[in-house]
Amino acid sequence: MKEDVIIIGGGPCGLSAAIECQKRGLSTLVLEKGNIVDAIYRYPTHQQFFSSSEKLEIGEVPFIIEERKPKRNQALSYYREVVKRKKVRVHAFEKVTNVQKLEEGLFSIQATKVMENTEKQYSAKYVIVATGYYDSPNYMSVPGENLKKVFHYFKEAHPFFDKDVVVIGGKNSAVDAALELEKAGAYVTVLYRGSDYSTSVKPWILPEFESLVNHGKVIMEFNAEVKKIAEDKVIYIVNGKEREIKNDFVFAMTGYHPDHSFLKKMGVVTDEQSGRPLFNTETMETNQKDIFIAGVIAAGNNANEIFIENGRFHGELIAEEISKRENF
Repeated sequence: MKEDVIIIGGGPCGLSAAIECQKRGLSTLVLEKGNIVDAIYRYPTHQQFFSSSEKLEIGEVPFIIEERKPKRNQALSYYREVVKRKKVRVHAFEKVTNVQKLEEGLFSIQATKVMENTEKQYSAKYVIVATGYYDSPNYMSVPGENLKKVFHYFKEAHPFFDKDVVVIGGKNSAVDAALELEKAGAYVTVLYRGSDYSTSVKPWILPEFESLVNHGKVIMEFNAEVKKIAEDKVIYIVNGKEREIKNDFVFAMTGYHPDHSFLKKMGVVTDEQSGRPLFNTETMETNQKDIFIAGVIAAGNNANEIFIENGRFHGELIAEEISKRENF
């Protein structure tokens, strides 16, 4: 199947790019290894966005809700509606395994149908990589991190009722998880290597969290460095002194990073330190001709630089550049 544009990644920024390309008459296909907006689907069940609903809009489709800041399920519903209304062509559960430039100027794209484990072949004039970063956790490299009781994603608190749970981290995802776990009746200890609360924590949840800490409902340990996770305890160091706490489950909310190997495989130059791909900020084109990037992947390891609310505009820059080359 030959397309003008193939977009790898069906998150909000990938979908926005698809809509912009379609608007300009380009045949466009989105390949997504999970379901559409898969990262949002994997958010905690009751997650509320930092951004207001209008800042999450794509394709000129209004995102109308009663509250100012939407919750996860409202965002999922909105993006499904956008895909339907804009007739975005999405092949969900197809994982791109290889992208190769052919001599005739086309790209050959290989994908695997995840549910059937069968191969599919596509070709396109242009490729847009909008893969996000939520698939690659920042590992701590401590003994015991690979135990089954350790999770790098938090979904739902209910299974951890009456259990001793350690949350590692001190930013939004860690604080959100700790709040939900405490409400569900878990005994929560938060270990954070910082010396104070992160300034990135949502201002509307920090007072509630501080109140739980002040009343002894959640134990908060600053300057804490995890040394080992064992079957029944977590060993950590605070100000040079070793401590341990009994433990049933661990949520290591230590952040995520983009998969650099996928871009490097395509010949895209990536800065080793920052993880930032080399690209033209006016067109989002990488050092590899006709390969573009959209969304948070453009920020490299700094996931706090690009969000849905600014990454959603990358698609317009890309589509404009492609339509110029195609004389549309």
